[in-house]
Amino acid sequence: MSIFDIFRRKKEIPAPWSKYYKEEDLNIKISNISMYEQVKRSGAKYPNYTAYEYFGRKTNYKTFLKEIDAAAAAFKVMGIKKGDIITLCMPNVPEVLISLYGLNKLGAIANMLHPLSAEEEIKENLLSTKSEYLVMIDMFYHKIEKNIEETKVKKVIFVSASDSMGILMKIGYKLTQGRKFLKYPKKDQFLNWKQFMKLSKKSIERIDIKFGKDTPAVIIHSGGTSGTPKNVVIQNRAFLLAAKQEQISLKKLRPGDCCLAIMPNFHGFGLSVLMHTPLALGCYTILVPQFNSKKFDILFKKTKPTCVLGVPTLFEALSENNNIKHLDLSFLKYAVSGGDLLNSNLENKINEYFKAHNSQARITQGYGLSEALAAVCLAADDVNKSGSVGIPLAGNHVKIIDPATRETLPYNEVGEIVIHTKALMMGYLNNEAETNEALQVHKDGHVWLHTGDLGYMDEDGFVFYKGRQKRMIISSGYNVFPSHIEEVIEAHPAVLQCTVVGIPHSYKGEVPKAFIVLKEGFHGLFIKSEIKEYCKKNMAKYMVPAEFVYRKKLPKTKLGKVDFIKLQSDIGVDDDE
Repeated sequence: MSIFDIFRRKKEIPAPWSKYYKEEDLNIKISNISMYEQVKRSGAKYPNYTAYEYFGRKTNYKTFLKEIDAAAAAFKVMGIKKGDIITLCMPNVPEVLISLYGLNKLGAIANMLHPLSAEEEIKENLLSTKSEYLVMIDMFYHKIEKNIEETKVKKVIFVSASDSMGILMKIGYKLTQGRKFLKYPKKDQFLNWKQFMKLSKKSIERIDIKFGKDTPAVIIHSGGTSGTPKNVVIQNRAFLLAAKQEQISLKKLRPGDCCLAIMPNFHGFGLSVLMHTPLALGCYTILVPQFNSKKFDILFKKTKPTCVLGVPTLFEALSENNNIKHLDLSFLKYAVSGGDLLNSNLENKINEYFKAHNSQARITQGYGLSEALAAVCLAADDVNKSGSVGIPLAGNHVKIIDPATRETLPYNEVGEIVIHTKALMMGYLNNEAETNEALQVHKDGHVWLHTGDLGYMDEDGFVFYKGRQKRMIISSGYNVFPSHIEEVIEAHPAVLQCTVVGIPHSYKGEVPKAFIVLKEGFHGLFIKSEIKEYCKKNMAKYMVPAEFVYRKKLPKTKLGKVDFIKLQSDIGVDDDE
């Protein structure tokens, strides 16, 4: 039974943000169709519009739908059926979208796996999802070479990053990169993309598989609310809803506009907001398989995106670039930061950069997590307050609770962020205990996702994110939020970036420890001493970091976020010592 069928004694949920929406916006109807059907309808309206761009080559909806149908037929010939889990392990290449929608047409489930995962991680994921088919980028064949026989995988389809490139680009790619890739053995177990697509010609039956919005569509991988890796099962309905919600919030977005897909397909934010939503709305997605932050401005000039979403460090990289002196960003309508906290100093810096480069866009923030298909709150256009992650998207509900009692807290009081939406995950695959811990029925009769994130809501319904509950430092009984300390330190003119973690203390329990990256040209004991004194003057005594460590750069996760776990185990010796 779906969690959406067990609501009982439902009570109306307070929604102070509702004044920013029309009544019909708050009562979104989700059609009983699939992701594939939603994109197909978009393609029927705009057959000659671009669906995706890849290294300058544009493919229209008519051709894209033919590619999807061919892939679906090929998967069917291979024996894939409704409910099967097939692993897709690729960067942002066209084949990942063609495979995703081809599988979705069959009612199969696409398991989105990070291609930079370690060998053992890939093996464990294939086993945990019981995948019998794997579509992966060819350059990482070595990651499965030794242990593919230990999994249940029957067939591996290899995709080259050059498969969908134009002729000249493909030649250049193979001359510079092709020789570096290991050749896989010529066994029946292995196919290249061209061989796979030829299988579609063997299909004689018309594909007419019945299923709807409540059918599972995608598995996304998440640390979950407890931090351990989990397989998050997402239904079709979540993607359908997300497209409608973002159409309501991003009012300036029009068919024919484009979104720059920097965030990866194996991340809920990237897959939903930057790929499926544009395709569902008649826009197109610009696929970027490998992002180079040092050439971000060059990428902007080449692709001219209407909308770009990314983590704060990406926008910071853009503002630091000087490859193009007179970059014109007048085409940019939306710039949204998510996945990490955007402090006010960086927000102002980026907005000044946009203004100086002829753009009316202002950077805003969004908030979400994989368990709710990434996007939960969003600030856009005039519906924005500096420092907030916006208001709940139409049809979503957010409240702030006391984690101990589950009681709703007053406005402007920090507690745990919990979410109710029709885009909630079905659950964690084969993990009922963790699912029940994350999805809980409250007194109001609704199912709420417990996020483990801290924040507060103001009287207008704007949500302010304060960081992970596990990142909160309790020092001598005081609640210390690392995000506040980071914002104060980053306001110092010599500081480029700061991240604060909690470390054990024999008497106080925990104390803050600051890792700081200085701007170019700043160094030495005088500056370090000045920053320490600056902290004493600008924050409460119990907030002042017990240790200051200076780094040339901070460690990042695969998704570009600061790696807090690595920092917590850092021995704390300055890079220049």
